[in-house]
Amino acid sequence: MAASSSTREHSESLPVTSSVPEDIPEEQAELFRLVLTSLEEKHFPFAVSGAFALRAHTGICRFTKDLDLFMTARTACEAFPYLLECGLECDICDRVWLAKARRGEFFVDLITGMSNAVIVVEDSWIERAIPAVVYGVSTRVLAAEELVASKLFVAKRERFDGADIAHIFYAAPASFDWERLLQLVGEHWELLLWSMMLFRYVYPGQSDRVPRGVWQGLLRRFEEQLGKDNRSAEFRGSLVDENMFAIDTHEWGLANLLEHKRKRRLAEIDAMSECDPDRDAGAVRRVS
Repeated sequence: MAASSSTREHSESLPVTSSVPEDIPEEQAELFRLVLTSLEEKHFPFAVSGAFALRAHTGICRFTKDLDLFMTARTACEAFPYLLECGLECDICDRVWLAKARRGEFFVDLITGMSNAVIVVEDSWIERAIPAVVYGVSTRVLAAEELVASKLFVAKRERFDGADIAHIFYAAPASFDWERLLQLVGEHWELLLWSMMLFRYVYPGQSDRVPRGVWQGLLRRFEEQLGKDNRSAEFRGSLVDENMFAIDTHEWGLANLLEHKRKRRLAEIDAMSECDPDRDAGAVRRVS
């Protein structure tokens, strides 16, 4: 049966992976270079993520409307006043994880963790970043292990990063630090196992790119969990997608773990009293 016109239009609107980078408007590229150069000159610790990091680790290129910069919450707070001095508008979109530096219709994302507050960018993420050149600026991109960790919870109806993780595993060098990745995912190791199973399904001939010890360790933990009485375990669906699992918390009476995690993270941010963007950069807008 031929695909309907609406199906074709939808698929054509989604990003398609390729090895050939697309050109972006020069005004957008100028903004990216300005932000990267400005932050580098002031030695703010950050690492480029998103499509640019994926390209560095896999060779995959896809068009991106923004530039993702990972940094700690403290670094983002300290960078706001300087970005304002550079003539940019700064918006705090979500205090838990996201701010934006804008000029015109283009913007750069300053990301300090994941929206569910489970994954938080720490100094070690930046210290482990690898050198790279982005739009002619010498900078750094996230190491492959941190890039995987940043994508584990991106499993929503409108966006799923499982294919990115599979490609990273496929392209991973022998030096890929699986112990580091296990440390990053911590208690959320089942999501890592899920991503590994997808990789195994997609690339059945390359499953040995994940060390056998990693497979065995996680499968053993999984089997042990199945043998336990888990009836009192917390519902975790909202950490994956609060919208797809809204009925669980709104109608079925299950606890909203996402809400709990975010409140705790906001309390941690508020404890950074010496770094208040509203005090240090009065032109920063909060839009969340």
